[in-house]
Amino acid sequence: MRIMFLLVLSLTTYIASAQQAQTIIPLWKNGPPGFEAKSKEAESAKDYWVKNIHNPSLQVFLPPTEKANGTAVVVCPGGGFRLLVYNAEGTEPAEYLAKLGITVFVLKYRLPREEGSPYSLEKQPREDGLRAIRQVRSLAKEYGIDNGRIGMLGFSAGGEVVAAVAYESGKGDPAAKDPVDRLDGKPDFQMLIYPGPLGIPDVIAQDAPPAFLLAANDDPCCAVTTTSLLVKYREAKRPVEAHLYTKGDHGFNMGNRSPWQSIKSWPQRMADWLGDNGYLEKAKP
Repeated sequence: MRIMFLLVLSLTTYIASAQQAQTIIPLWKNGPPGFEAKSKEAESAKDYWVKNIHNPSLQVFLPPTEKANGTAVVVCPGGGFRLLVYNAEGTEPAEYLAKLGITVFVLKYRLPREEGSPYSLEKQPREDGLRAIRQVRSLAKEYGIDNGRIGMLGFSAGGEVVAAVAYESGKGDPAAKDPVDRLDGKPDFQMLIYPGPLGIPDVIAQDAPPAFLLAANDDPCCAVTTTSLLVKYREAKRPVEAHLYTKGDHGFNMGNRSPWQSIKSWPQRMADWLGDNGYLEKAKP
C-alpha cells in the first residue's frame, strides 16, 4: 500500500510539473501591434530549434513550492536571430534556475534574420524584451514575484535582446490603454552568456542593471563583448562579475556537452552570483 501511495504521489508530481512547464503566455493577447494578422501563423520546431515566431510568448517554469523565493528570470535563447536554440538555451536553463527557487519565463522572440522576416534588428527584439519584462511585472502577484527582483538571462543573440532593454529607459507610458504597457520594462539584473555585440552602449549608465558575464576566451564572436562590458562596468562603478574561460568556443549552452570541466560547471558560478547578491533569499512578504 505504501509503495502504491508513493508511486501515485510521484506520478502526480510529475504530471503537475509537466503541466506547469507548458503554461504559455502570449506577450500580446491579439498578437504584436502592427502584425496581428501574422500572429496566427504556426511556429516551426524541430530537434533543438524553433522558428517562424510571429506571436511572441513566455513559457512558464515554476520552482518547487517550498523553494520559491520570489525572484523571476526571463530567459532569452540564442540562435543568431535566425532561429531559437530553444531546448539547450531555453528549457534547460529554465529547469536549472527553477530548482534554485526562481520563477522562470522563457521568451520566444521574433527573428529579424530569418529568411523572409518582416522584422528589424533595431525594433522588434527590443519590443519583445520590454514587453516580456512588463508582462512578468503584471503577473507578479499571481506568481508570488518580488517586483524588484526580475532579471534576464541571455545567450548569444539572446544577450543582445537583453542589452536592447537593459541599457535604455524602460519607463512605461502612464496613459497607455493596455495596463501592461504602463509598467517598467527594464530588468533589475542581467546574466549574459557569450553575448553578441548588438546593443552594447559606449558608456554604461548609472542605472545599468547589475551584471553577470561569462564567455570563453577562444570565442571568435563574443569574448570581446564580454571583456569590453567588464571594462565599461568598472569605469561606471556598477556591480559586475565576469568569468572568461580559456577554452569553450561559442555556443556551449549549459555546459553539459562540453569536454572542458570548467565549462561543464559554469552554471554553478551563476548560482553563486545569484546567491551572493541575495536573489536566492526568500522575498520578504
